[in-house]
Amino acid sequence: MALDPSLLRLAFRWMLLARALDDKTAALYRSGLVPGGAFLSKGQEALSVALAMQLLPGDIYAPLIRDTAGRLAFGESLQDALRSCIGSPLGPMRGRDGNVHRGRPKDGYLPMISHLGAIPSVVNGALMARRMQGKEMGLGATCIGDGGTSTGAFHEAMNQAAVERLPVIIVVADNQYAYSTHRSRQFACDSLLDRAIGYGVDGHSVDGTDLAACMQVMDRAAKRAREGCGPQLVVANLLRLCGHGEHDDASYVDGTLKESHVGRDCLKVAAHWLIANKLATDEDMTQWNTEIAAELEKAVDEILRDPAPDPSLENWHALATAALRENAS
Repeated sequence: MALDPSLLRLAFRWMLLARALDDKTAALYRSGLVPGGAFLSKGQEALSVALAMQLLPGDIYAPLIRDTAGRLAFGESLQDALRSCIGSPLGPMRGRDGNVHRGRPKDGYLPMISHLGAIPSVVNGALMARRMQGKEMGLGATCIGDGGTSTGAFHEAMNQAAVERLPVIIVVADNQYAYSTHRSRQFACDSLLDRAIGYGVDGHSVDGTDLAACMQVMDRAAKRAREGCGPQLVVANLLRLCGHGEHDDASYVDGTLKESHVGRDCLKVAAHWLIANKLATDEDMTQWNTEIAAELEKAVDEILRDPAPDPSLENWHALATAALRENAS
């Protein structure tokens, strides 16, 4: 399938922006401005952006820990992302939770759940609710790591999605490690793609370091899901190019993996590919980087002037209250 050059250029710019945002988040974390942890997406930008760019208004997106590029492509602003990280009361979670646990459910953008493996069930539930209400379901999409696929919740979600023939894409980023546990200690099959047969769903394999390949596979999976072919399981091979979080130096990563094909930096691979195929020039790269640096600095200058959260103004409760509903005053 021939890819639209304008879409490839747009995807690459989202990747550049995501990497710059990650670098800025890490810098803010090291400066003590990000409470809790900082979790970066380095190495997963191509896969993440390719999934999110298949989504349309009305679809449901549940990004996970390394989906900075997908979040941006789905419409998240730099301000929302940065405000979540510093715990600003002006952010989407109003300063109640930091870093990656953010979303805007009314827009189909679901907040991440740290119990990895649980989020596919939430996407299923959102689609099922629409079906029961007689509404258009749209397309659901989420991305999980290889470690999350070892949880019971993941198996239950895949089974339910298959039985109900839900229009959902579940992407597995096989980034070789579940935190510090190598994939060889997580599952015994050669590829997680083998599980698609057991679930009775379509399976797709893709090189997660290759932007063009990711765009093609996600396009095919999205079309099949929208056409009523049921859940689509996409398994991508890549390497996490950072620690689990900024607190983790990833010293356990096998050095040979870094030198192997999966250890390629998808950002560099995409840049070289775009230039080699005359879809971008060195001047384009310079211009994009300059524009992105300016966008990011402007956003940081803005959010660092935000007020701090004031506990005396909150109506805290362990569960939901009227004041905790989205957009409630």
